[in-house]
Amino acid sequence: MSHLTGKKIAFVATNGFEDSELMSPWEAVTGHGATAHLIAPETGTLTGKNGHEHPVDRTTGEASADDYDALVLPGGVVNADHLRLDEAAVALARAFFAAGKPVGVICHGAWLLVEADVVRGRTLTSYPSLRTDLRNAGAEWVDEEVVVDQGLVSSRTPDDLPAFNDKLVEEIGEGVHAGQHA
Repeated sequence: MSHLTGKKIAFVATNGFEDSELMSPWEAVTGHGATAHLIAPETGTLTGKNGHEHPVDRTTGEASADDYDALVLPGGVVNADHLRLDEAAVALARAFFAAGKPVGVICHGAWLLVEADVVRGRTLTSYPSLRTDLRNAGAEWVDEEVVVDQGLVSSRTPDDLPAFNDKLVEEIGEGVHAGQHA
Protein backbone atom coordinates (compact mmCIF):
# COMPACT_ATOMS: atom_id res chain seq x y z
CA MET A 1 0.00 0.00 0.00
CA SER A 2 1.35 3.41 -0.94
CA HIS A 3 1.71 6.20 1.60
CA LEU A 4 -0.90 8.50 -0.04
CA THR A 5 -3.68 5.90 -0.13
CA GLY A 6 -6.91 7.48 1.08
CA LYS A 7 -5.74 11.05 0.38
CA LYS A 8 -7.75 13.27 -1.98
CA ILE A 9 -5.91 15.92 -3.98
CA ALA A 10 -7.55 18.93 -5.65
CA PHE A 11 -5.97 20.19 -8.86
CA VAL A 12 -7.34 23.63 -9.76
CA ALA A 13 -7.01 24.71 -13.39
CA THR A 14 -8.83 26.09 -16.39
CA ASN A 15 -8.30 26.08 -20.14
CA GLY A 16 -4.75 26.91 -21.17
CA PHE A 17 -3.04 25.02 -18.33
CA GLU A 18 0.50 23.79 -18.96
CA ASP A 19 -0.20 20.15 -19.87
CA SER A 20 2.84 18.60 -18.19
CA GLU A 21 2.34 20.67 -15.02
CA LEU A 22 -1.09 19.12 -14.57
CA MET A 23 -0.41 15.57 -15.69
CA SER A 24 3.02 14.90 -14.18
CA PRO A 25 2.02 15.79 -10.58
CA TRP A 26 -1.35 14.05 -11.14
CA GLU A 27 0.45 10.85 -12.08
CA ALA A 28 2.88 11.26 -9.17
CA VAL A 29 0.17 11.52 -6.50
CA THR A 30 -2.13 8.88 -8.00
CA GLY A 31 0.88 6.61 -8.45
CA HIS A 32 1.34 6.82 -4.68
CA GLY A 33 -2.27 5.87 -4.03
CA ALA A 34 -4.05 9.25 -3.83
CA THR A 35 -7.26 10.16 -5.62
CA ALA A 36 -7.08 13.31 -7.74
CA HIS A 37 -9.91 15.62 -8.79
CA LEU A 38 -9.81 18.38 -11.37
CA ILE A 39 -11.50 21.53 -10.11
CA ALA A 40 -12.32 24.33 -12.58
CA PRO A 41 -14.51 27.43 -12.77
CA GLU A 42 -16.87 25.66 -15.20
CA THR A 43 -18.02 22.10 -15.84
CA GLY A 44 -17.06 20.07 -18.91
CA THR A 45 -13.62 19.33 -20.26
CA LEU A 46 -10.50 21.50 -20.04
CA THR A 47 -7.92 21.75 -22.80
CA GLY A 48 -4.28 22.43 -22.04
CA LYS A 49 -2.14 24.78 -24.09
CA ASN A 50 -0.62 21.78 -25.86
CA GLY A 51 -3.95 20.02 -26.47
CA HIS A 52 -4.34 17.62 -23.52
CA GLU A 53 -8.01 17.29 -22.61
CA HIS A 54 -9.16 16.45 -19.09
CA PRO A 55 -12.68 16.20 -17.62
CA VAL A 56 -13.67 18.50 -14.75
CA ASP A 57 -14.80 16.75 -11.56
CA ARG A 58 -16.14 19.81 -9.69
CA THR A 59 -16.38 23.54 -10.11
CA THR A 60 -14.48 25.97 -7.92
CA GLY A 61 -17.83 27.07 -6.52
CA GLU A 62 -18.72 23.50 -5.50
CA ALA A 63 -15.33 22.47 -4.11
CA SER A 64 -14.34 22.81 -0.47
CA ALA A 65 -10.90 22.53 1.09
CA ASP A 66 -12.58 20.38 3.76
CA ASP A 67 -13.03 17.63 1.14
CA TYR A 68 -9.33 17.44 0.17
CA ASP A 69 -5.95 16.77 1.75
CA ALA A 70 -3.89 18.99 -0.57
CA LEU A 71 -4.08 21.47 -3.44
CA VAL A 72 -2.02 21.56 -6.64
CA LEU A 73 -1.89 24.58 -8.96
CA PRO A 74 -0.38 23.92 -12.37
CA GLY A 75 0.89 26.83 -14.44
CA GLY A 76 0.28 28.16 -17.89
CA VAL A 77 -0.05 31.91 -18.39
CA VAL A 78 -3.64 31.85 -19.66
CA ASN A 79 -4.70 29.34 -17.00
CA ALA A 80 -3.19 31.28 -14.10
CA ASP A 81 -4.42 34.65 -15.34
CA HIS A 82 -8.01 33.41 -15.63
CA LEU A 83 -7.97 31.60 -12.28
CA ARG A 84 -6.85 34.64 -10.33
CA LEU A 85 -10.00 36.40 -11.52
CA ASP A 86 -12.26 33.57 -10.29
CA GLU A 87 -13.35 34.54 -6.78
CA ALA A 88 -14.25 30.94 -5.88
CA ALA A 89 -10.77 29.72 -6.91
CA VAL A 90 -9.14 32.48 -4.84
CA ALA A 91 -11.27 31.61 -1.81
CA LEU A 92 -10.55 27.90 -2.25
CA ALA A 93 -6.79 28.47 -2.31
CA ARG A 94 -7.02 30.67 0.79
CA ALA A 95 -9.03 27.95 2.56
CA PHE A 96 -6.29 25.35 1.96
CA PHE A 97 -3.76 27.67 3.59
CA ALA A 98 -6.10 28.48 6.50
CA ALA A 99 -6.47 24.72 7.12
CA GLY A 100 -2.69 24.16 7.07
CA LYS A 101 -2.94 21.72 4.17
CA PRO A 102 -0.10 21.16 1.68
CA VAL A 103 -0.15 23.24 -1.50
CA GLY A 104 1.94 22.64 -4.61
CA VAL A 105 2.35 25.41 -7.17
CA ILE A 106 4.43 25.57 -10.31
CA CYS A 107 5.28 28.21 -12.89
CA HIS A 108 2.59 30.91 -13.27
CA GLY A 109 0.25 29.13 -10.84
CA ALA A 110 1.56 31.39 -8.07
CA TRP A 111 -0.54 34.27 -9.41
CA LEU A 112 -3.53 32.68 -7.69
CA LEU A 113 -1.63 32.68 -4.39
CA VAL A 114 -0.79 36.36 -4.81
CA GLU A 115 -4.48 37.11 -5.35
CA ALA A 116 -5.38 34.97 -2.30
CA ASP A 117 -2.88 36.99 -0.21
CA VAL A 118 -1.20 33.89 1.23
CA VAL A 119 2.45 34.40 0.27
CA ARG A 120 3.41 37.17 2.71
CA GLY A 121 6.44 36.02 4.72
CA ARG A 122 6.81 32.83 2.68
CA THR A 123 9.76 31.69 0.54
CA LEU A 124 8.93 30.30 -2.88
CA THR A 125 9.91 30.15 -6.51
CA SER A 126 7.96 30.48 -9.75
CA TYR A 127 8.45 31.27 -13.39
CA PRO A 128 10.94 34.18 -13.25
CA SER A 129 8.47 36.76 -14.62
CA LEU A 130 6.42 36.47 -11.40
CA ARG A 131 9.39 37.44 -9.21
CA THR A 132 8.29 41.08 -8.76
CA ASP A 133 4.62 40.16 -8.25
CA LEU A 134 5.56 37.72 -5.49
CA ARG A 135 7.97 40.15 -3.81
CA ASN A 136 5.34 42.91 -3.94
CA ALA A 137 2.93 40.48 -2.24
CA GLY A 138 5.43 40.01 0.60
CA ALA A 139 7.12 36.77 -0.42
CA GLU A 140 10.81 36.02 -0.60
CA TRP A 141 11.36 34.84 -4.18
CA VAL A 142 14.31 32.54 -4.94
CA ASP A 143 15.50 31.00 -8.19
CA GLU A 144 15.67 27.31 -7.27
CA GLU A 145 14.43 24.05 -8.77
CA VAL A 146 12.05 23.39 -5.89
CA VAL A 147 11.36 25.24 -2.64
CA VAL A 148 9.51 23.83 0.36
CA ASP A 149 8.22 26.24 3.02
CA GLN A 150 5.99 24.68 5.70
CA GLY A 151 3.89 22.60 3.32
CA LEU A 152 4.09 25.02 0.37
CA VAL A 153 5.96 23.36 -2.52
CA SER A 154 6.92 25.54 -5.47
CA SER A 155 8.87 25.14 -8.72
CA ARG A 156 9.68 27.22 -11.79
CA THR A 157 9.03 25.30 -15.02
CA PRO A 158 8.28 21.84 -16.45
CA ASP A 159 12.02 21.11 -16.27
CA ASP A 160 11.64 21.09 -12.46
CA LEU A 161 8.80 18.55 -12.38
CA PRO A 162 10.82 15.55 -11.10
CA ALA A 163 12.01 17.48 -8.03
CA PHE A 164 8.59 19.15 -7.61
CA ASN A 165 6.75 15.83 -7.71
CA ASP A 166 9.07 14.23 -5.14
CA LYS A 167 8.62 17.08 -2.66
CA LEU A 168 4.89 17.34 -3.34
CA VAL A 169 4.37 13.66 -2.52
CA GLU A 170 6.53 14.05 0.60
CA GLU A 171 4.62 17.10 1.90
CA ILE A 172 1.22 15.53 1.21
CA GLY A 173 2.38 12.44 3.07
CA GLU A 174 3.29 14.60 6.08
CA GLY A 175 -0.21 16.11 6.19
CA VAL A 176 -1.19 19.34 7.89
CA HIS A 177 1.63 21.84 8.56
CA ALA A 178 1.35 24.27 11.46
CA GLY A 179 3.33 26.89 9.50
CA GLN A 180 0.92 26.77 6.56
CA HIS A 181 -1.59 29.55 7.17
CA ALA A 182 -3.65 32.19 5.39
